[in-house]
Amino acid sequence: MLDDEMLDDEIGEIIENFELLGDWDQRYQYLVEIGERLPAMPAEQKTDANRVMECMSLVHVAAEPDPERDGRLRFRGDCDTAIIKGVVGLLVGLFSGKTPADIEALDVDALFSGLQLEEHLSPNRHVGVYAIVNKMKRLAEAAA
Repeated sequence: MLDDEMLDDEIGEIIENFELLGDWDQRYQYLVEIGERLPAMPAEQKTDANRVMECMSLVHVAAEPDPERDGRLRFRGDCDTAIIKGVVGLLVGLFSGKTPADIEALDVDALFSGLQLEEHLSPNRHVGVYAIVNKMKRLAEAAA
């Protein structure tokens, strides 16, 4: 299990990367690029059980044991809209390689606050983003 300081450092590093970009247009473009780099999610994982129903966009996330690291998880995800796919990519990168306890300890509120997502996403999208986080945390719990 990673300690809280290591988890906070990882979130801090993501926020710093976004702060280097300056304005929201550049940050938006970076999020889109993160989504474009997200590995393709296998079709067989795009099931209703892996769908985030609360999202306006079509979002799927799945968790599986990491075959290379005992007790840790690997996440996959996909979305049909560019900006939310970027958020999914960010979360997949942040959650993968961690234990269920690490995932539960992640301060996602600090991440989203630091990225200023609340200020730049519509209220419906904001609700959807938290639904993605909650779904990923439930998947991690189920894998524990």
